[in-house]
Amino acid sequence: MSPRRRSDWPAVDELVLCTVTKVFPQAAYVTLDEYGGKEGMIHLSEVASGWIKNIRDYVREGQKVVCRVLSVDPSRGAIDLSLRRVKESEKRWKIERVKLEQRAEKLLELAAKKMKKTLDEAYEEVGFKLQEKFGDLYGAFEALAKDEKALDGIIEDGRWRKILAKLTKENIEVPVFKISGTLVLSSHQPDGVDAIKAALLAAKESIQSSGAKVDIYVESPPRYRIDVTAPSYKIAESIMKQAADVAIETIKKAGGSGEFVRG
Repeated sequence: MSPRRRSDWPAVDELVLCTVTKVFPQAAYVTLDEYGGKEGMIHLSEVASGWIKNIRDYVREGQKVVCRVLSVDPSRGAIDLSLRRVKESEKRWKIERVKLEQRAEKLLELAAKKMKKTLDEAYEEVGFKLQEKFGDLYGAFEALAKDEKALDGIIEDGRWRKILAKLTKENIEVPVFKISGTLVLSSHQPDGVDAIKAALLAAKESIQSSGAKVDIYVESPPRYRIDVTAPSYKIAESIMKQAADVAIETIKKAGGSGEFVRG
């Protein structure tokens, strides 16, 4: 069972874990595991890129899939989803995140028992507040593992704060996420080598204050590897994008060309 959320509806562009319930030639219908089993639809054009001969080659009843939310219309009870717009890295991240959230809910339930409260009461008093602030429960516990003051201004009850801090210290490790990508930079200008060096230096300087660990090194010209290690997947992705954008913009201004390849 997926952990609960206060919101009844997902947000546009959110990644959601779903279970395929019905498959037709032009669409597949799913239930959203984290949103009370609400039904969503994946149109054939959003199942996979390119021409699809048989939709069942890609989805089948009972299958768990990670989808991106394209649109939500509560008045019609309609949720449009995409399977093809989810990267493999995003799929892995979402599945892992759901598992971590299930673990976080167990910790919240344990905290509730120590407070002599039910899990429902725990969600109402602290759980939903933590989700709203940090995105999910596990994100809140990760933040608390890094900084005991992470709950300041969010949870006022000292008893909750003390119990959650203790459980977090005992059960949650400070998170580290590492992602990689490749910059392809080239220049046929007389000073092309210097232009590439300047682009890579500009990329590294642009993220020096990010707090993440960033390594940029030569794979084999014109390919240059970027490794980013950060406390969260989203932060790592943001830093990676910023570094790549700066490098590409710098090399283009110098008369060269550049592109970024993920993974």
